[in-house]
Amino acid sequence: MPGEGEHKLLHFVRSQRLQPGYDSNTSHCIYGADADLIMLGLSTHEAHFYIIREMVASPDSKTCFKCKRPGHFANECVATPEEIAADKKASTIDFQFVKIAVVREYLYLEFKDLNLPFAFDFERIVDDFVFLCFLVGNDFLPNLPCLHIREGALDALMSIYKFLLPTCEGYFTEDGKVLFNRVELMFQALTKVEDEFLRIAQAQADRQKERQDRDKHFRAQDAQR
Repeated sequence: MPGEGEHKLLHFVRSQRLQPGYDSNTSHCIYGADADLIMLGLSTHEAHFYIIREMVASPDSKTCFKCKRPGHFANECVATPEEIAADKKASTIDFQFVKIAVVREYLYLEFKDLNLPFAFDFERIVDDFVFLCFLVGNDFLPNLPCLHIREGALDALMSIYKFLLPTCEGYFTEDGKVLFNRVELMFQALTKVEDEFLRIAQAQADRQKERQDRDKHFRAQDAQR
């Protein structure tokens, strides 16, 4: 069957819930490196959902998964395919075991103290969180030009959401549909910080170009020796 494998898996998980006698304590575990699996796992609202994924970079280090060298990320890598092939060495693979239930707990702690003019519904907040993460891009949507995860876009979105939600008449999504009259408030708020995000992105691009030009110059000098 054509289509995205992860979406077929999630369709299977959801179809299970419709079966008579479904055990709500059923555990689901998916192996895959795609970060979208975390969002898809949250969207199921299942109590026991786990993801096993290869660790691209350890949380406390800055390591490129292309050349395996420390000090930069893949989008900053200037190593040539020949250099990567020459440096490639056999090594063990580290894995991450992501517990979606723990992610849900942290989200609950983040939003539990909101003073809302309507009933607090954590599952609706989870749906809103998944939707807002679309703004920083996924397999089907590009990120907004001013929103990049490595520049703190998710933190900014959550801060704006926590500020705006108490002023709204309800949540941003409902039964899988986006309520654009409320989401519009998010975009209006983003315009106030957009210039700063774009300035940071341009500064990073300038530094990357300088680094690439410098490395290219040094490689040219080495070739002439």
